[in-house]
Amino acid sequence: MSRSSTSSFPSHLNHNGDDQIKAKSRFSLPSSSGIFNLRKYSSVNFGYYYSSGCRLSSSSSSGGLKIDCSTSPTMASSASPETSKPKIITGPGGYVLQDVPHLSDYIPDLPVYSNPLQDNPAYSVVKQYFVHVDDTVPQKVVVHKDGPRGVHFRRAGPRQKVYFHPDDVHACIVTCGGLCPGLNTVIREIVCGLYHMYGVKKVLGIDGGYRGFYAKNTVNLNPKVVNDIHKRGGTILGTSRGGHDTAKIVDSIQDRGINQVYIIGGDGTQRGASVIFEEVRRRGLKVSVVGIPKTIDNDVPVIDKSFGFDTAVEEAQRAIKAAHVESESIENGIGLVKLMGRYSGFIAMHATLASRDVDCCLIPESPFYLEGPGGLFEYIERRLKENGHMVLVIAEGAGQELLAESSTQKDASGNKLLQDVALWVSQRIKDHFSKERKMAINLKYIDPTYMIRAIPSNASDNVYCTLLAQSAVHGAMAGYTGYTSGLVNGRQTYIPFYRITEEQNHVVITDRMWARLLSSTNQPSFWHPKDIIEDKVDEEPASPLLDNGNCGPN
Repeated sequence: MSRSSTSSFPSHLNHNGDDQIKAKSRFSLPSSSGIFNLRKYSSVNFGYYYSSGCRLSSSSSSGGLKIDCSTSPTMASSASPETSKPKIITGPGGYVLQDVPHLSDYIPDLPVYSNPLQDNPAYSVVKQYFVHVDDTVPQKVVVHKDGPRGVHFRRAGPRQKVYFHPDDVHACIVTCGGLCPGLNTVIREIVCGLYHMYGVKKVLGIDGGYRGFYAKNTVNLNPKVVNDIHKRGGTILGTSRGGHDTAKIVDSIQDRGINQVYIIGGDGTQRGASVIFEEVRRRGLKVSVVGIPKTIDNDVPVIDKSFGFDTAVEEAQRAIKAAHVESESIENGIGLVKLMGRYSGFIAMHATLASRDVDCCLIPESPFYLEGPGGLFEYIERRLKENGHMVLVIAEGAGQELLAESSTQKDASGNKLLQDVALWVSQRIKDHFSKERKMAINLKYIDPTYMIRAIPSNASDNVYCTLLAQSAVHGAMAGYTGYTSGLVNGRQTYIPFYRITEEQNHVVITDRMWARLLSSTNQPSFWHPKDIIEDKVDEEPASPLLDNGNCGPN
């Protein structure tokens, strides 16, 4: 005998049992074992939220339950009565879920609605489309059989119930910081996702970054307006750095009746988004604040990569190829290419690995020196004698400590203004070989940095942008807030703001990827033997797992 079953919804997402909606769905299909309800969730839960931010969780040691109100180590020093505490869920085997806030955490008795996707013809053929309530994604894939299960994040995707009626949604989108391939694609997919998946008709574009909330006009967005924008570089909404007045921004959000805010930007922008969320929470507003991480340098922590990075690496190949052609066409030719990478050398590293024409790659994480045995000058001379030419790639933030005068000025986003180390190194190379080595060289300097970030995204990034945008929309409609949509271990997740803003992602020069680059280019590490010994003694991790989840050398 078949029967229709209703889904069980966790108590922290439904404070009023009378409001729960019981309805049949096109996703409820019969199976050989009886009713096969694709909307039904299992009963496995690790705990329940409390309005104070605490958590009642299961204890693996005592078999009972415990309340966890602790903040993470990175937040403990900055916690204040005005700052919401991180939502930490603990479970058996060392399981830790760093959950994201929900509107019901500070607004009681919110009405819930059936997800419009259950009646959307586009999704009628999708089985198990709604994400399981207990689905999480581990931050690290590689674990030991006797070790803890580690830190997890909530899996992104559509939920069975939503906390916004489509007719009541008034969303806005803002882009901040520097340009990056894929910005327009993300804007397009947020608009189309809201419109086509959930039937949301009111979407505003904020013109000119954060300060556009109170100093610029807005743009009405719909699928027709954004139809072809993914084919262009830059952002149709405009962007800016700085200009962040939290009170004015939230006043503007409140006055305009906006209840979903999508913020696209890098680590500084995400810090601003976190502050906006805290002010929204303090005022008790039903507003979902959602971040989408953007940085061409790929220096946002936790996530696998940021959108636009693949495009940047691909476009960098054109500059490297030009440098290679120039250098090999003339005696003792040197092609020097400057790539973006203020604090992280991911673009330079990946472009070098992809090219196979690069003889030396210099990044901020790996110190180098110019003169003396094992220095850059000695290596260049050896490569010129062996091959007659060479290609050198340098990230913009590499070797800043070598410059005589280090700048203390910062831009509007708080980033340190860097000296042009690539131009400085170029001149030092010329001076060295002309004056000291009496060796004629021909150096060509290529700087494609702003060309790289201003182009449209490639096919890979377009797909990634779509996933990021749609995941952000699903989370906002489900009532989640104060999170960033990001890819972790190949799965879309919701990451709390404090994890995105706590540090920057850097190339680990004791990791296998950097070893692959050194092997590919045959360049020296530019470390003195003393430095290598001290690094092994002082910086060897206690765990055989490195920061990126790979096993250590042992």
